[in-house]
Amino acid sequence: MSTLTISNVSSDYQGHVILNQLSLTLQQGEIVALLGPSGCGKTTLLKAIAGLQGISQGCISINGQALSGDSIFVASEQRGVGMIFQDYALFPHLTVGENILFGVKGLDRSARQTRLNEMLELVKLVGLSERYPHELSGGQQQRVSIARALAYKPELMLLDEPFSNIDAQVRHEMMLEIRSILKQRNVSAVFVTHSKDEAFVFADKLALFEQGKIVQHGNAETLYAKPSSRYVADFLGTTNYIAVTIKSHLQLESPLGTLTSSCELDQAVGATGQLLLRPQQMVLQADDQGEAKIIDRRFLGTVCHYKVNQNGVNLEVSSPVMNFTPGQRVSLTVVEHPLVVFSD
Repeated sequence: MSTLTISNVSSDYQGHVILNQLSLTLQQGEIVALLGPSGCGKTTLLKAIAGLQGISQGCISINGQALSGDSIFVASEQRGVGMIFQDYALFPHLTVGENILFGVKGLDRSARQTRLNEMLELVKLVGLSERYPHELSGGQQQRVSIARALAYKPELMLLDEPFSNIDAQVRHEMMLEIRSILKQRNVSAVFVTHSKDEAFVFADKLALFEQGKIVQHGNAETLYAKPSSRYVADFLGTTNYIAVTIKSHLQLESPLGTLTSSCELDQAVGATGQLLLRPQQMVLQADDQGEAKIIDRRFLGTVCHYKVNQNGVNLEVSSPVMNFTPGQRVSLTVVEHPLVVFSD
């Protein structure tokens, strides 16, 4: 059964459309990232799911039960939804244990202690139940927030940019830990972020927003390799665009020569368009007679990022070869892959 179903949801505020006919389905145990720039509607949708904001059209349901819709509005505390916030939102006057058990009702003292011990072990905070939030690191505070959200066994977890206040050195590890906890518990989750890197690490699927609409939804690999528009392509990584003409169902002509696609092209023979090339989809080799020339070089640790010019076209290329220098001649080859061409 689907855990979360969003059907044709719209929301407006003071005459401005914030969400526009959004539909999204989240399966049991699945983690989806709502991804996009500030002001695109992703946080508004999260609040609507949580019951913190109404909708003007459509329906939101969990496990088949309508929560928001025509003449229906279930209060936030009755939705069985857990929330993890950017600022942790812990009660400073309560201990770690008291914070974790704050939303847990209907259990006797023994059962509450059992639940607390289970949560402390889950988030690796055993022995810290008597401490106060100010005595913890940022990462530990976020773990308390996670334990509190999971303690009353929610149907769905909502995460509002939960990693933005955590030190960069531990952020990646923290994302993997929380993802592991959610998977271990088979808890579905909706995760708001403006960072594609966080979305790639944490989520199973991405829903990319633009001006209140989801413009593409699916797994990260699909959106990255076959974006539906230049907006999606640009948001998910560095891009190069080259003017091309379709030569056959597998080949096209470009300033880099004739290129072959590993999958059939969508455009008709003779059509023109813009070919998308990612920096890692090209290979550079030292060649004194090469048509390409290194213009600039940036060291990025495991790779070097080069700006290359060939036949008047500037390209961004990533290469594990570290010793190319500006002014050096090289040969440039496009790795065979499913070519993506956007129509003019």
